[in-house]
Amino acid sequence: MKIGVLALQGAFREHAEALSALDADVALVKRPEHLDSIDALFLPGGESTTIDKLLDSSGLRELLAARLRDGLPAFATCAGLILCATEVIDGRADQLPLGVLDVTVRRNGYGRQRESFETALAVPMLADGPFPGVFIRAPVVERIGPGVEVLAEHDGVPVLGRAGDLWFASFHPELSGDLRLHQLFVNEVC
Repeated sequence: MKIGVLALQGAFREHAEALSALDADVALVKRPEHLDSIDALFLPGGESTTIDKLLDSSGLRELLAARLRDGLPAFATCAGLILCATEVIDGRADQLPLGVLDVTVRRNGYGRQRESFETALAVPMLADGPFPGVFIRAPVVERIGPGVEVLAEHDGVPVLGRAGDLWFASFHPELSGDLRLHQLFVNEVC
C-alpha cells in the first residue's frame, strides 16, 4: 500500500518522515498523475490559502476532490482540514474548499501565531495516554455534519475526527514527535 502526502506547501516532509518511520511506502503528491498510484493521502498543515492556490496551478484540485469523494482514505491536518471542509469562515474571499468533509471551520480560530500552544489531548482510541496536540494558527471546528465522528475534543470543541475513511485534526500530529495517530490511521484504513 502506497501512502501519498500532498507536497505543495506546509509540513509535508514531517508527515512523510513520520510515515517512513512506520515503514510505510510514501509518495510525495505534486501533480495530478501522482494521485493514480496512491492508496491513501495525508493533507498537511501549512498555509491554507497558499495550498488552495497551488491546487489550481498544479492542476490537482478537480482530480483530488474527485478521488476524495470516491473514498480515497485521507488524513487532513490543520490547513488540510480547511481545504477539505464544506465551509470556511474567515478565509479569503477567493478561497475555495474542496467540500468533501461535512464540517464548518473557522480559519485561525485559535488565534494567530503568538497564540499557538501545545496541550495533552485525551484520545480514547489511544490506550497509551494523552496525545500531544500542537496547535499552530489552528482552525476551530464550529459545526460537524451528521456523518462525522468526533474522536477528541479540546475545551468541548472537536479537534480530531473522521467521516468514514476521511480523518481530520485541527492540530499538527506530524509535529508532535508521537507516531500513534499516523499508526492508528494506517492500521484503520490501510
